[in-house]
Amino acid sequence: MNLSSITKKLQNRSPSILGQDELQKSAILLPLIQVDNETHILFEVRSMKMRRQPGDICFPGGKIDKADKTPKHAAIRETTEELGIDESAIGDVIPLDYIVHDAGRMIYPFIGTLKNVEKITPSEAEVEEIFTVPLDYFLRTKPDIHKVDIKIEPDKDFPFDLIVGGKNYNWHARQIDEIFYKYDGKVIWGLTAKILRHFLSLLDKDNNDIK
Repeated sequence: MNLSSITKKLQNRSPSILGQDELQKSAILLPLIQVDNETHILFEVRSMKMRRQPGDICFPGGKIDKADKTPKHAAIRETTEELGIDESAIGDVIPLDYIVHDAGRMIYPFIGTLKNVEKITPSEAEVEEIFTVPLDYFLRTKPDIHKVDIKIEPDKDFPFDLIVGGKNYNWHARQIDEIFYKYDGKVIWGLTAKILRHFLSLLDKDNNDIK
């Protein structure tokens, strides 16, 4: 294959994320509601019956199905299923930055407004309880941040003889920030806290209209 045929073949392609077809894709909705003329964020506590992360605090969301037209549709569908509401109760769905996670997941977060919240009937199979936190609390409160070391441990049959340095190879280790928000006995951490912090970073903290 010559140079001109290579450039001709590739010149009009649009770049994407390498390996994204192998990633498990999920969509999440950060729900905003009005409580006594004040903006609140709604959270779920995962059911203790759940196989993964029982009792953790999260936003509505889940795996993107083949039937979902877009990640946005998946976020809306998951929210209706978990909160027992109609799609018409969800409005102003706006994308946040998506996340490529070390655990082989790609997450598409959105914000959205909920109305008729008095009609919310959480799924007993997935949701232990729901609660809300005033947005203003998060705007005024700095989270606790703790470091987590990410270490590389090759398999026992790793071919050290094929790399320079062998078993003494200087693997690049790194740290990540684990974020914790605490409110009224509840602890919000993990991906939920990271998405929340990203959302808060997009807001103008001096703008009283968001309260």
